Amino acid sequence: MSNKTFAYIRVSSKEQNIDRQLHEMLKLGINERDIFIDRESGKDFNRSQYQALKQCLREGDLLYIKSIDRFGRNSQDIKKEWESITQDIKADIKVLDMPLLDTTNHKDKLGTFVSDLVLQVLSFVADRERDNIRQRQSEGIAVAKAKGKHLGRPQLNLQTLSKETKDTLIRNYKRWINKEITAVEFMGLLGLKKNTFYKIIKEYETEIN
Repeated sequence: MSNKTFAYIRVSSKEQNIDRQLHEMLKLGINERDIFIDRESGKDFNRSQYQALKQCLREGDLLYIKSIDRFGRNSQDIKKEWESITQDIKADIKVLDMPLLDTTNHKDKLGTFVSDLVLQVLSFVADRERDNIRQRQSEGIAVAKAKGKHLGRPQLNLQTLSKETKDTLIRNYKRWINKEITAVEFMGLLGLKKNTFYKIIKEYETEIN
């Protein structure tokens, strides 16, 4: 059985774009079914597609990664998983953004030493960047709180309703009062949950009375 080539792609959330990483892997001729994609944080390796990839890897296979921070963000875990793939499974890894991290080319002692050194430096940088991101987020939240900004989803009220939703409210309010439609149907038309619906109805009634 011939050796296979795989690719691993990671972004931190479902909103982030995988196109740049995917384009590079497809350019290498890797079959789409052999490209494993996670849309999860890199804080650890407990990711569904990464774990599925490891189940597929066999001795002599080759794994492509765009950059070491796409592999993971925790330096100790990066080193542990790297060794698991290259030493336990005996598959090779190529990191596209760092040619020195290519286990197919560096089989001698000096090459292995250089690769290990580069891996440790880059995994440390990835780890530090994760800490920096968390710190910036914490500082941003603290500043926002100090300025009195509301964090999270904005509270819905009569004033913050879209024009379309407010028009729907006005059009159907009398129908609801006259029991032509139920409260549940009215909520559905407005796209509101029960508590928000009754709060906005109360505000509207105050406004028109």
